[in-house]
Amino acid sequence: MISIQAANKYFHRGSVNEVHSIRDLSMNVEQGDFITIIGSNGAGKSTFLSCLAGTHALDSGSITMGGTDVTRWPEYKRARFIGRVFQDPLMGTCGSGSIAQNMALAQKRGQRRGLTRGVKTSDREFFRQRLRPLGLGLENRLQDRAGLLSGGQRQALTMVMATLVRPELLLLDEHTAALDPKTAAQILDLTRSIVAEHGLTTLMVTHNMHQALSLGNRLVMMHRGRIIFDVRGQDKAGLTVEALLDKFQSQADAEVSDRMLLG
Repeated sequence: MISIQAANKYFHRGSVNEVHSIRDLSMNVEQGDFITIIGSNGAGKSTFLSCLAGTHALDSGSITMGGTDVTRWPEYKRARFIGRVFQDPLMGTCGSGSIAQNMALAQKRGQRRGLTRGVKTSDREFFRQRLRPLGLGLENRLQDRAGLLSGGQRQALTMVMATLVRPELLLLDEHTAALDPKTAAQILDLTRSIVAEHGLTTLMVTHNMHQALSLGNRLVMMHRGRIIFDVRGQDKAGLTVEALLDKFQSQADAEVSDRMLLG
């Protein structure tokens, strides 16, 4: 479904602050893959997702999605078939807009927009149906501003919005890292159910080793902009946290970061 070939991304290129964030990275993603991505701080994980989303343009290499070369496509054009959830719960919603208004915007992803009513009466029941399974009572608060919600509620709303129109690709960038453990567990359960229900091709960045092992069918480890370990299926199912940490230290020749240990 997705092919990334010889991708390179620099920041501040040619200056004393030059960072080679993605280094000759090549990777193929199959339809329906749920890939967890781990690695040390600065490994290029979030930059990789941003390059897929079109937030950052590659300096060299190519990205093909569904047989179409999207390497030079801008972010807004790729947004038609990509859903994304960020680490910061505030980034996925407009705080001054109501829940219904936020969902109406998400429902229009990839469509032309004209001068019509933003939230139609016929849409409200659909929004309630999609919010009801969350068990948070948001289906009864469609007129409330998103800014009044807790971080966990906003992240749950963002998950629903990101998949309101079924995306070809779902990108999750440490989407539970800013939440308390109980809320993070609830968002992970929601993630499992949404990905399974819609059969979504998903890439999820995490520092949490347990999350990386328990979710998905494939695990990718990054270090200094490169993929150093890629395991799937039964080989992934047989891994333990200790084996994964040993693998990182042997492959990366680096110390494990506190975030990876504490996660």
